[in-house]
Amino acid sequence: MGDATIRIRPLVAEDEAAWRELWAAYLRFYETEVGAAVYATTFARLLSGDAWEYRALIAEIDGRPAGLAHYLFHRHCWTLENVCYLQDLFVAAPARGKGIGRALIEAVYGAADRAGAPAVYWLTQESNAPARALYDRVGRLTPFIKYARP
Repeated sequence: MGDATIRIRPLVAEDEAAWRELWAAYLRFYETEVGAAVYATTFARLLSGDAWEYRALIAEIDGRPAGLAHYLFHRHCWTLENVCYLQDLFVAAPARGKGIGRALIEAVYGAADRAGAPAVYWLTQESNAPARALYDRVGRLTPFIKYARP
């Protein structure tokens, strides 16, 4: 990790410009884009404090935003407790390889533990080898295949 200082913290209103830049880069990685209304609505939801809305973490390296995570607690028919879905995880290219992705996942694990959620899960593209190398160290690959409405 070198001499870089990594800090993981909740998203705050003052992060909007940095968050937009990070999330736009994440969306570009997945070859998609969203409109201005989605950016505004998503940011407002992330800050809402509503127990059923998404939450966000910002990773800073040496005081500068370098990554993000969006996660959600939801009911699950197989447990009495809620579970945690990690929807978006992103580290800016210049900051990769410094432990930020792992730190973000561990921070989500911590949030899940504090909320009493026994499970955290996420999806990635099969071809996302760099991320999967990390995920294989911090998670367990499941046999489930995702389907979506056409």
